[in-house]
Amino acid sequence: MNKELLIQTHQRIKPFIHKTPVLTSQLLDEIAGCNVFFKCENFQRMGAFKMRGAANAILSLSEEERQNGVVTHSSGNFAQAVSLAAKKIGVKAYIVMPENAPQAKKNGVKTYGGKIIECESTAEAREFTANKIQKETKASFLHPSNQDEVIYGNATAAMELLEEQPNLDIVITPVGGGGLLAGTALAVNQFAPNCKIIGAEPMEVDDAYRSLKSGKIEKNESTNTIADGLKTYLGDRNFPIIKALVNKIIRVEEQEIKEAMQLIWERMKIVVEPSSAVAFATVLKNKEEFKNKNVGIIISGGNVDLTNLPFG
Repeated sequence: MNKELLIQTHQRIKPFIHKTPVLTSQLLDEIAGCNVFFKCENFQRMGAFKMRGAANAILSLSEEERQNGVVTHSSGNFAQAVSLAAKKIGVKAYIVMPENAPQAKKNGVKTYGGKIIECESTAEAREFTANKIQKETKASFLHPSNQDEVIYGNATAAMELLEEQPNLDIVITPVGGGGLLAGTALAVNQFAPNCKIIGAEPMEVDDAYRSLKSGKIEKNESTNTIADGLKTYLGDRNFPIIKALVNKIIRVEEQEIKEAMQLIWERMKIVVEPSSAVAFATVLKNKEEFKNKNVGIIISGGNVDLTNLPFG
């Protein structure tokens, strides 16, 4: 992995993504005891960082491959990202979604022009259905987090953050499937080698924390977390990067996630989803560790069900 490849990736996807703002809050800095720089991917097209990886994966295909379209399985942000990126690039998108996926997310996919194929809500059914479509249509399969092109695309959020704030001591991202954390780790490693990389994870789904400890990919028994974007586990493309470059993963409790989310909503007046708040919760929980440091946080997305907010 070299710097050149990351720079090329950024150039390739620039016409299809927003350069999102980096926001700060004096009050939150005082509460946290450090200087926090929020890279706001909740303002990204379709509302999450996943637009970056999806755009890069589709743009990396040959003309011939693009003719046959793309297929993915996702119940959430990646489904919307692939639909929108495919529409902008002029490629057909087949989206396999579990039948119990939230209607709001299905509507999002439809709005962006993705063709939904529903399946049972098991991992096996998702994969089986995606494989079937792939065989029938010769569409290229895109993985939400465990594909090199997706990981490199995701890396561009941290690249933009470091362009604006080159003197960060630490960058924190939430970790679910590992695509954002791995991409961020590659970017930080190349553009700010003295900066630490930390993953933030709910205690209820701490598979990445355990994977880093055991040296192999661990799974979760439960998925009982408000951070619905972080229920997936790591893959064989992103785990080696995380193992090599991430300093540590910090776990937080559900109540800590809710409190961090509420603080961001109230003080910064921005809509962030629970998964995004996990990174800030990590800072609030470990004030000693981050004291007086310059901390970059990637706010991963803002796609939240407004009828079901965790506070109030």
